[in-house]
Amino acid sequence: MHSPAEADADACVEDLRVALAAHGITLPSLGNDLPAFAAHLPTRPLIVLGNCNLLTAKALAAALRKGAA
Repeated sequence: MHSPAEADADACVEDLRVALAAHGITLPSLGNDLPAFAAHLPTRPLIVLGNCNLLTAKALAAALRKGAA
């Protein structure tokens, strides 16, 4: 069963995946950083954006610039 932090992280990853897809961007390594859930302290989930190629990085930068305008 997912903890509230895990469910929130999963939802965040999916929201980011959908938002990026709306701009034609796919980050293949997008996901949760599973070791972050292994801590005995209150969980502070990390989202892994991962690696991407040059074209994807340029598309991401363009989408962020457009959104900031």
